[in-house]
Amino acid sequence: MGIEESAAAKLRSYIAAAEKNLGEKRYEAMHVACMEAVKLDARHPRPYFLLGLLGAEHGRFDKALELFDRSISFGGGAEAHAMRARCLVAFSRPDDARTALEKAATLASENAHTLDTIGVGFARVGDHDRAISFFRRAVALDESQPGYLYNLGSAEQFVGDLNGAEETFNKLLTIEPSNVRALSALVQMTKQRRDQNHLPALTKGFEEIDADKAPETALQIGHAIAKTYEDFGEHAKSLEWLNRAKDSKRRIVGYHFEKDAALFQAAKDYAPPEAPGFKTDEPIFIIGMPRTGTTLVDRILSSHPKVTSAGELSQFSIAAKRLAGTGSPYVLDVETLRAARSFDFRTLGEAYLQATRPLSGKTAHFTDKMPLNFFYAGLIHAALPNAKIVCVLRDPLDTCFSNYRQLFSTAFTYYVYNLDLTETAKYVAAFNGLMDHWREALPAERFHTVRYERIIEDQEVETRRLLGFCGLEWDEACLNFHQNAAPVATASASQVRKPLYSSSIGQWRRYGAAAEGLRAHLPALRES
Repeated sequence: MGIEESAAAKLRSYIAAAEKNLGEKRYEAMHVACMEAVKLDARHPRPYFLLGLLGAEHGRFDKALELFDRSISFGGGAEAHAMRARCLVAFSRPDDARTALEKAATLASENAHTLDTIGVGFARVGDHDRAISFFRRAVALDESQPGYLYNLGSAEQFVGDLNGAEETFNKLLTIEPSNVRALSALVQMTKQRRDQNHLPALTKGFEEIDADKAPETALQIGHAIAKTYEDFGEHAKSLEWLNRAKDSKRRIVGYHFEKDAALFQAAKDYAPPEAPGFKTDEPIFIIGMPRTGTTLVDRILSSHPKVTSAGELSQFSIAAKRLAGTGSPYVLDVETLRAARSFDFRTLGEAYLQATRPLSGKTAHFTDKMPLNFFYAGLIHAALPNAKIVCVLRDPLDTCFSNYRQLFSTAFTYYVYNLDLTETAKYVAAFNGLMDHWREALPAERFHTVRYERIIEDQEVETRRLLGFCGLEWDEACLNFHQNAAPVATASASQVRKPLYSSSIGQWRRYGAAAEGLRAHLPALRES
């Protein structure tokens, strides 16, 4: 064997060792193998790609991005572009991430892992139609990987193929019967019956884990058990399981509402100035607490031929953060809200609108239903004075329980208030107070409140009011919102594909004393 051939063999050996060590989470050995490979060939793309994976695995997205860029510069292919997109998403740069994903898509080979990675990327930038095509290709190549099947099932759920999602999750369970995510997904999307449920497997799984060491798993399993008992009509037992599910994570996070009180006050302190802003009437912002009907209102509006749903966009908060230039690691914080007082509002409005493309611009109007935009209502009006803001309100007690029952991602720290029922009530009370403030501070022709209960009670009257506020002519399709085929990337994915039902009103009554104990924290909603 010649010298060059020997070096090439060594290089392959080091890369193979690095890949093996990465898979086994032997990170130090993996790093050593990569560095040895770089010494042999400083222009080979693979070692840089693997080192980028190591950085991303440890949350070092800045370093990972640099390494993926280097891999690409030396000929790295689709997977490097796809992982580059993941880093850009982490840096709240969805437009750049989409560009990287489009490049990955053009280079994609028939490699299941690469196709799945690209699919995840498109899902994270809100393009679920593109995502599902890559997930399907990945599963077609390799049906044995639970992760590929889970991603496909989730995407099918988002785009409304609930039968397909159920079939995919059940296929996953034939491979891995104890897969918590698939069990939880099936429980959440289908009504559990006493003669047909996953309770034995879920209960066994909860008993076998150490909740303090695996709090996320405890949350997922416990919520699925709670949903099962809720479907059985055993609400006291359901609440007991919710408390058990959240216990470890609640103690670890240590959330108290005081952590968010300053954020609410900073938003309330903001006085919308007389500013030129960016004059466009394209956006319709739908704001409100999660699980209160924001998705329902979005589906009603986006059933109109002149309105497209752009989903839950983070573009406004990102544009505000970039303009503020504040040093904190959070997009939404007191520091940024205070810095907003000196913004160039036209620049902010224009930056937001451009950042929404290509999700917007398809029709005369688009909806942005990011719930947390309620903190920015005054800022939105200053930046986009012709935009409409629709605030959805729901009975405070029902809001508390609908939020407490929801399994939010705890990686998104703005929703950790729901780990404790009393803290949830304090948060809901602060939200209602802030909405009263916006109703007084903003022009009535720009800020409109919708009561969830009234939509349920008289759908047509409330829909006409809503369309009138938005400057839209009447269209019967808005009454048939459940036939809207657009993706739904929220917890309401299955509910909003059905006609309206009234069983969700007054659900708090099922929880007896636990509900009554929250009243002291919850002043009644002011009538609009």
